[in-house]
Amino acid sequence: MKARLQAEARAAGFVAMGVCRPDAVPEAAGRLDRFLAAGRHGQMTWMGERVAWRGSAAALWPEARSVVMLAHSYAPEHDPLDDLRDPGRGAVSVYAQGRDYHDVVKKALKRVGRWLMAEAAAEDPEIKVFVDTAPVMEKPLAQAAGLGWQGKHTNLLSRDFGNWVFLGAIFTTLELEPDAPEGEHCGSCTRCLDVCPTDAFPAPFQLDARRCISYLTIEHRGPVDPDLRVGLGNRIYGCDDCLAVCPWNKFAVAASDLRYHGPHRAPDLAELAGLDDAAFRSRFAGSPIKRIGRDRMVRNVCYAIGNSGREELKPVVQALCEDEDAAVADAARWAVERLWRSS
Repeated sequence: MKARLQAEARAAGFVAMGVCRPDAVPEAAGRLDRFLAAGRHGQMTWMGERVAWRGSAAALWPEARSVVMLAHSYAPEHDPLDDLRDPGRGAVSVYAQGRDYHDVVKKALKRVGRWLMAEAAAEDPEIKVFVDTAPVMEKPLAQAAGLGWQGKHTNLLSRDFGNWVFLGAIFTTLELEPDAPEGEHCGSCTRCLDVCPTDAFPAPFQLDARRCISYLTIEHRGPVDPDLRVGLGNRIYGCDDCLAVCPWNKFAVAASDLRYHGPHRAPDLAELAGLDDAAFRSRFAGSPIKRIGRDRMVRNVCYAIGNSGREELKPVVQALCEDEDAAVADAARWAVERLWRSS
């Protein structure tokens, strides 16, 4: 059964599959508690909700007997760091350059889940599929299932496929043989820690989201701390620096679905700054970027323009200094002042 399930997962586009027990990571609850107690989750208050479920997959669905963890590659065809070299354009995280991964991965998970239920019909199994849709600790579970390990940048990585993967989970009442957990293979490498522009890693294997550019450009509402704005550079949605420099990416597997790949040319900052709400929604329909809304995106664009050193962009941000959104107006005024000082 498990071998055939592995073959079906590959056929559905997953680059790896592993199985663990729902109670395979008892240490996860304590790690989460310490993270929350330190306030490192910032404004992500949802992380403090349903903590018992988030800290234990066994508590989330007590009837589950196995957790099938799967990895879907979205490895880029270009070097994401190249997008940082054009200050007139905005760098967008690789995962958000194409189709929303929730749609793609969930469809593949459901295909595998339907196959599993049909194959084990005599046992009348139940399943639940998750891809960022429930309080599930995907990365610790993936390590317990042998897919890889959480690197010093806290993301999952593997000697077989690097770290450019989305994770999905199938909880099931079936008893499947668990895989051996994967050990850590980072060694003395600190590239991911050293490259971070905002020093978001207090120590190896620890992340302070409040300083992470992905958090600041996506999750954080309102003005960004002035001390962190320069570190944003031209990153307007997410950040791939710590992922891009990982040496294990030499084994990265090609993206499972071409819909993950958007245009390689980063978007023009002046164009994005002029978006109103309707234009923003139209521009990013079907993209995960849509969920942050026009105001947060234009706020990020203003920071990028302020960091660009491009004097010709002054009129673009000057037009936003009285924007209805207070964070956008604040970012625009900061950008104008910074461009005047650099001219």
